[in-house]
Amino acid sequence: MSRNHLLGAALLLTLAGTANATSFIVTTDAVVGAVAASTDATSDVSSSFRDDKIVQAARDDAASFVGSQGEIRGAKLESAFNHIRHQAPTLQASDAQLAQAILAL
Repeated sequence: MSRNHLLGAALLLTLAGTANATSFIVTTDAVVGAVAASTDATSDVSSSFRDDKIVQAARDDAASFVGSQGEIRGAKLESAFNHIRHQAPTLQASDAQLAQAILAL
């Protein structure tokens, strides 16, 4: 192989490694951001509603919701979702995040 071919191959490998590293960093940042948002929502709900009777009554429904990946939505859980969103209107959490937070209480 000529020297130009070897330099070209080395350059391509370097660029490919950089692209993979950049892709890994972007993916990692996205995952960490999503986990942080979920953790923030969970801690906000768990600290505010630990002794709330409506939320505590929804624990079994929350377990069913999480276990069925959102397929089973009990009446007590729906009531707890409405209650939490009414009490904390600025909370930006999905139903799945709220159900996990209720289970974490």
